[in-house]
Amino acid sequence: MRLPLLRWTGPLAVRAAVFITVMCCALAALLGVLVHVSVTNQTVGEARDTALARLREATDAYEAGDPLRRGAGVDPAGLPERLRELAVSGRRGTMVADYEGRPTMWAAGPAAGGRALAVRIDHTQGERTIDGLDSAIVWSSALAIGATLLVGAFAVTRVTRRLHTTARVARRISAGDLDARVGDPRALDPSRPQDEVASVAAALDSMAASLQGKLLAEQRFTADVAHELRTPLTGLHAAAELLPPGRPTELVQDRVAALRTLTEDLLEISRLDSGRERLELDAEPLGELAARVVRGSGTDTRVDVVRDARVETDRRRLERVLGNLVGNAHRHGRGPVVLTVDGPVITVRDHGSGYPEYLLAHGPQRFRTESGTKGHGLGLTIALGQAEVLGARLEFANPPDGGALATLTLQQQQQQQH
Repeated sequence: MRLPLLRWTGPLAVRAAVFITVMCCALAALLGVLVHVSVTNQTVGEARDTALARLREATDAYEAGDPLRRGAGVDPAGLPERLRELAVSGRRGTMVADYEGRPTMWAAGPAAGGRALAVRIDHTQGERTIDGLDSAIVWSSALAIGATLLVGAFAVTRVTRRLHTTARVARRISAGDLDARVGDPRALDPSRPQDEVASVAAALDSMAASLQGKLLAEQRFTADVAHELRTPLTGLHAAAELLPPGRPTELVQDRVAALRTLTEDLLEISRLDSGRERLELDAEPLGELAARVVRGSGTDTRVDVVRDARVETDRRRLERVLGNLVGNAHRHGRGPVVLTVDGPVITVRDHGSGYPEYLLAHGPQRFRTESGTKGHGLGLTIALGQAEVLGARLEFANPPDGGALATLTLQQQQQQQH
């Protein structure tokens, strides 16, 4: 089971944790060095003062001919050579060195006959004090770093969790869910301090609301225009039927039919955009349905049934998808056009110049077609919209050997093999 604290861990949280750890280690090391140097200087300084004081007492006793106290002597064994040379040269000095396996503070000064008078003081307690301090610094630094890292990770995780939420909502909006909102608590409460994440969340919510409003206005406009055009076009179509036979009449009737088709396509797109379409499911054999679509299109399209299947689907919508794909293949591609049924996968393949690059990159776009071609770019747009209503996946590709390939994959759970 993943810990809640680590659920939102990402590169930003990792970098922040590493930065906090490095800064804590650097600060702990700096403070540790300062404390170590200060206490060491104080401890060694006190030991040095004590040793020099005893050296003065030993010098007075030596000059008076009195016996030296224990720990004092002339040229004693174990006296560091450097300190001996310093004393012989006529100066006094101190040095910490090991004597019989124990840390010892030495103090030495000149004596008669070019010799060195020295005293020694056991410095074990001072070394233990310094070692104990170093251990305390290490342990306290480790605890402080751990605590700071946990607190910092918790604080960073709260920020990254809000960023992840914002990113997830942004992906939902880009996928078409304009009802998605971040709803960041800081952005919703003006009395709370606003940080950068709250500003980004508020800007994203505002953008989504603006896009939703503009899209709804566009959908209403498209639907209203299509509805308003329907009535005069119906009358125009009836009037065109009454014209005397001839080439001008055929041209008028053809253009009126094109306008009626365009109007119906716009109405269908507005219904798809509204998201209120409902499925009427029924068991349909795909092989028969594909053959029926080809017969209704009146085109020379070959139907190959590799593996037939019966699916629960909306027959009208599926026929609309396949009809638009077949019509687009004949209108913009070249023969032979082949419709293949392989279980729940249906493909429509032509051997023309292939789909344009913008369509492969961004999908069908209404009212956009390649220059020199007929159409309004609505056929594939409607096919994609109806496929989404069916819960199917429609993909477009250009095979390596040329042509255009549209692949419709129906939901697997709907398939009933026979």
